[in-house]
Amino acid sequence: MKYWQLLLFLLAASLASCESSSAQQPPFMDELAKGEIKEPKVYTQFKKGYGVNFNDLPDLHMAAAEENGIPPLTMRADTSKHIGRLIRVPQELEVFKVDDLTHSIPYLVPKASFLLADIGVVFRDSLISKNMPLYKPIVTSVTRTDEDVKKLRRRNVNASENSVHCYATTFDISWSRYEKVDPLDKRELEAWQLKFVLAQVLHDMRQRDRCYVKHERKQACFHITVR
Repeated sequence: MKYWQLLLFLLAASLASCESSSAQQPPFMDELAKGEIKEPKVYTQFKKGYGVNFNDLPDLHMAAAEENGIPPLTMRADTSKHIGRLIRVPQELEVFKVDDLTHSIPYLVPKASFLLADIGVVFRDSLISKNMPLYKPIVTSVTRTDEDVKKLRRRNVNASENSVHCYATTFDISWSRYEKVDPLDKRELEAWQLKFVLAQVLHDMRQRDRCYVKHERKQACFHITVR
């Protein structure tokens, strides 16, 4: 999909977010009224150590999912009950690609849709700034219904029955697979190089309180929940 389709995706997320959000003041307005504005946060750059830097506990992911998400869906047809609260994630855009999903469906709440798009855009821009060939990150899992979780548990007994993926706030991005944008570009990058660039992007997003991130070794992915 082209750039204008990415804009449509973001516009849809923006409109849905406006419809579903309540008319509350931004948190900083309350802090300003109480005189509690703190010193500007100092941001750091990502350094090696994926397990150390991306180790947000399941309780944090679940709390954010329950706050920002929808009630878990029983079956896939239940997405029709949440029109305006869910955005369908395109199969492919200029800045990311969704894998062939077997145990999840491509729907997210608007806030998570924005996060996914921003990760893709910043990842691309970071590659450009480093004069590297362009690759797309691959989304390997999105939202799971109760039916999806039951099927997954038949294959993987360690899969959580109360998965954070059920709230439409969470997605996984592979750190071992990427899709090259221009096959004619003879320059190549190894997966470990792209993983480091992606980690820099996620580290910054996490520091800005936009998400929680868990580095999953077995599934070879970054497990991301919007905040």
